[in-house]
Amino acid sequence: MTLNATKVLTGIAGEVSVGLLTATPPVTAAAVLTGYDGLGYVGPDGVTPKNDKTAKDLTAWQNNAVVRTLITDAKRTYEFTLWETSLETIEFAYGTTVTQTITEGTYTIDPSATGGRRKFVIDVVDGDNAHREAFDGELTSMEEAGWKNGEAVAFKCAVTVYGSVAVMDTALKSAV
Repeated sequence: MTLNATKVLTGIAGEVSVGLLTATPPVTAAAVLTGYDGLGYVGPDGVTPKNDKTAKDLTAWQNNAVVRTLITDAKRTYEFTLWETSLETIEFAYGTTVTQTITEGTYTIDPSATGGRRKFVIDVVDGDNAHREAFDGELTSMEEAGWKNGEAVAFKCAVTVYGSVAVMDTALKSAV
């Protein structure tokens, strides 16, 4: 194998987008999103995907040998911190609806609200390379960072994936 530094990618920019279950999922990394709202700036830690698996060994009576390992639970989550305070971000983070008037927006905070199952797209861009992950999921954790002098108001979110994740990556395109 030949080493190639141009294949070392980083997450320079991107966006987390959310849509209703009726939104059409993208089929390419460059497809224009329809029916999705971008959630704006994400904090400097970016988006962190996590795969969690729980395994159980089947141990035979003979020699106390492990003869098989079963995956009993598996899930993928994405963690990110939203920095923008916008209609889309508030409705997503609190699982609520904002009522807007000419002077203000009002909403209710219900700690148990998740906003329900939604469609998500995570876009990551590094120069000419685009990486996109699309899936159904639900906001399963949100912590407010609070209001602090010198820091952005932030919403620390975790989204749990339901089903599988479709991945599109232009760095993996064929040479022909």
